[in-house]
Amino acid sequence: MDGPAIAADTRPWRDAAARPFISVHGVTKTFGDFTAVSDVDLDIYKGELFCLLGESGCGKSTLLRMLAGFEQPTAGSITIDGEDMARVPPDRRPTNMMFQSYALFPHMSVEKNVAYGLLREGLKKSEAYARAGDMLRMVKLEKLARRKPDQLSGGQRQRVALARSLVKRPKLLLLDEPLGALDKKLREETQFELIKIQETLGVTFIVVTHDQDEAMTLATRIGVMKDGMIEQIGEPREIYETPRSRFVADFIGTVNLFEGTVEAAAPDMMRIASPELGDVLMPPQEGLTRGQQVWGAVRPERFTLSRKRPEGAQNAWEGVVEEMGYIGHMSQYRVRLASGALIRASQSNRMREEAPISWDERVWLSVPPAAFRVLTQ
Repeated sequence: MDGPAIAADTRPWRDAAARPFISVHGVTKTFGDFTAVSDVDLDIYKGELFCLLGESGCGKSTLLRMLAGFEQPTAGSITIDGEDMARVPPDRRPTNMMFQSYALFPHMSVEKNVAYGLLREGLKKSEAYARAGDMLRMVKLEKLARRKPDQLSGGQRQRVALARSLVKRPKLLLLDEPLGALDKKLREETQFELIKIQETLGVTFIVVTHDQDEAMTLATRIGVMKDGMIEQIGEPREIYETPRSRFVADFIGTVNLFEGTVEAAAPDMMRIASPELGDVLMPPQEGLTRGQQVWGAVRPERFTLSRKRPEGAQNAWEGVVEEMGYIGHMSQYRVRLASGALIRASQSNRMREEAPISWDERVWLSVPPAAFRVLTQ
């Protein structure tokens, strides 16, 4: 869940004195009465592979188009590499944009597609094709340089579009759902190729996606968007392990959410009264008061399933397995408690001496207090 491997000392967003490469301040975009992007603040640093993640219609593509210059903010400012972009047209910006459709010229060879933008800018033919060749080698398509786009697979066309976007050496590459047209297996393989290319070139990437797994795999950081606003920005592990709202917790991966009220709090533990779970022990959190409404979020993999009540368990409940699914490396369970609550749990399919838990079995679910994330919104 960590995304690309980046050394801790090269994570500039952790340094308060670091200078952002891209600064978005108070940006709003309206279309008539509709607000697509609302008062967004965002800093992105040089060399990042940043993902804007959200459901369709949340404003992520509109924000990307404003960075590219295809849309102008109704309010706010966008700065790239220290330059205010307010009066800079798209073709003068240090950016390039790769669209989901790839938009390749069907009558041109792969090589000509990649070299096209350089030739239009007046670069010498020999240099343009030399640079196109270098880029095709990087994306491992040099042997297909003479083919037409309709002679390529979907993954190969995606790499041609990527090469064409990068051959002009932009400081910033904007990618709008770049892997959306690929099947699941090819998409997963291409994600790692994309990471390698980005790290090799050092170009800053901003990727728009609705795919949570894709964002978690690709990103140095993720900005989760909802209704035109950014709900949370963080590294993949931070977004997954410490969501700041129910929306983020529920949108990223699978989560169990339980409503309750604060019953008692001590320096080392907090007790929540939940209609579904009864009394639950959770980590203490500053600023909460007795009787306050909260939600406890816990991931399925944090539960332990057993046929007997585990000794010393601080949070444990008995229930019946209603559904289960075998997914090779793990099994997923839905366990119904006596209260009616349905808990989603998963466990790794390691070699076991005992028979695995199956449908209709009565089981115990347990989870340590530290596995809960306490949310107030």
